[in-house]
Amino acid sequence: MENLIQLVNKIQRACTALGDHGEESAMPTLWDALPSIAVVGGQSSGKSSVLESIVGKDFLPRGSGIVTRRPLVLQLHKIDEGREYAEFMHLPRKKFTDFAAVRQEISDETDRETGRSKSISSVPIHLSIYSPHVVNLTLVDLPGLTKVAIDGQPESIVQDIENMVRSFIEKPNCIILAISPANQDLATSDAIKISREVDPKGERTFGVLTKIDLMDKGTDAVDILEGRAYKLNFPWIGVVNRSQADINKNVDMIAARRRENEYFANTPEYRHLASRMGSVHLGKVLSKHLETVIKSRIPGLQSLISKTICDLEAELSRLGRPMATDTGGKLYMAMEICRNFDQIYKDHLDGVKPGGEKIYQVFDSQFPAAMKRLQFDKHLSTDNVRKLITEADGYQPHLIAPEQGYRRLIESCIVAIRGPAEAAVDAVHAILKDLIHKSISETVELKQYPTLRTELGSAAVESLERMREESKKATLLLVDMECGYLTVDFFRKLPQDAEKGGNPTVSLFDRYNDNYLRRIATTVLSYVNMVCATLRNTIPKSVVYCQVREAKRSLLDHFFTELGKREGKQLGKLLDEDPAVMQRRMSLAKRLELYRSAQSEIEAVAWAK
Repeated sequence: MENLIQLVNKIQRACTALGDHGEESAMPTLWDALPSIAVVGGQSSGKSSVLESIVGKDFLPRGSGIVTRRPLVLQLHKIDEGREYAEFMHLPRKKFTDFAAVRQEISDETDRETGRSKSISSVPIHLSIYSPHVVNLTLVDLPGLTKVAIDGQPESIVQDIENMVRSFIEKPNCIILAISPANQDLATSDAIKISREVDPKGERTFGVLTKIDLMDKGTDAVDILEGRAYKLNFPWIGVVNRSQADINKNVDMIAARRRENEYFANTPEYRHLASRMGSVHLGKVLSKHLETVIKSRIPGLQSLISKTICDLEAELSRLGRPMATDTGGKLYMAMEICRNFDQIYKDHLDGVKPGGEKIYQVFDSQFPAAMKRLQFDKHLSTDNVRKLITEADGYQPHLIAPEQGYRRLIESCIVAIRGPAEAAVDAVHAILKDLIHKSISETVELKQYPTLRTELGSAAVESLERMREESKKATLLLVDMECGYLTVDFFRKLPQDAEKGGNPTVSLFDRYNDNYLRRIATTVLSYVNMVCATLRNTIPKSVVYCQVREAKRSLLDHFFTELGKREGKQLGKLLDEDPAVMQRRMSLAKRLELYRSAQSEIEAVAWAK
């Protein structure tokens, strides 16, 4: 499992590159789930000196006030041999062998993010150091806790720093390295105070005591180092850093480590603790513990990564595919989206999706009911029949049968069927139009492009309008055809006896009696009912042929023709995706790539156990 820390280092660098480093996010960040060691301490607690002792190099900015104003993710990589060097993630192709230049780059990069206002930022600087004299370890150096703001800093900076530190160390995967100076009362230690708040049982806090050699004569830190003054789950570790005079004289770090070991070995109060004191021991303990924690977190990491990959894929699917850049690609994409809509529309009509069954209800229920409401029997009242028969006779009454009267009566009845016929056309049109809106809402890709959605909807509705007009012409033509030519066989089969008006010897005045007129009305009604029965079958056929069938066959034909004539800019406006959505998709795609890479790498390490 010696590759565990390197694995986490690699994932952390990728997280930082994508901005996935623990800031606010809709989903939990991978950074938050990775075990890390955060270095916490007040100003002048010796925090920087501890880090430099672990590394064995002078590389951190120094000065008065708040020097560390951004988190510094420090990744140590042990190499077998070769010259020590450092790399910044924001300068990936540059190797620093001069660590004074590393110090300067940290200051410059801090100013690039925060300006020279001495404000702070939670965006980390990522530094990797490769050396034969380090252990594999990752540390996050946080700004030093302070109690007052200095000139040029906002008054809120004291609270801002505390909030930043707290946001790192309150995460359950964070190991806290609490730095406290031995020459101050431990009860006033900023590091211990904030660590106790987030880790009251001391289960993930390592206590480091600095400046032991600067304690007043006659006092010592044995009670603290042996865990009696403040108990933690892990033993306290004491370190002796270089003095300011040593730093000014550029005392070699290796020599400083040797002097530190000699101090603990030769001081009577600490001689029995010497084997677990010093910065070298601290680095080894932290490296081993970090590796153990990472190992225990692997199952949880795998679970989180798998779930997040599913969430990212679902959101990317919801956002849809990215827009093509060339004219041909844009045209293809627009037509593909339209075809998806068209297929959904057909599915509704064919019964794969609900909605198309309403058309059958028009033919099975609404249209027949409208025909019944025509009430031809009232139209064929005795007075109305007498009026039309008499008008048809003109100045000379009919001799045998009132043929013109019959024709006018039948025509006046059949013409009334135009109303239900038009209503059937309009009812089916309304259903087809409603299905357009329904299909648009169900076409996921159209949510991405509001202009295309609007133009597609308008084009589809215009097509339906043309189909409705054609359907009305064809349907009303069926009614008019029934008016234009009567079925003669129907009348030839009627009995021509005296009682039914077939005998020409009956008096003309008898022919116009109520009984005679009622018989005419009955005959006409029988014929009209026969026509209605025919139209109840043929009108639905006409409506389906002219509207439903055409909607399935050629709803978007005109729109496709018009699309093919558009230039690249016009197609670009049609696919006018919200820039925020485009940016979101790019961010999600990069994050998904990170998580998939992390998944494969963690699985490779897990299988190697």
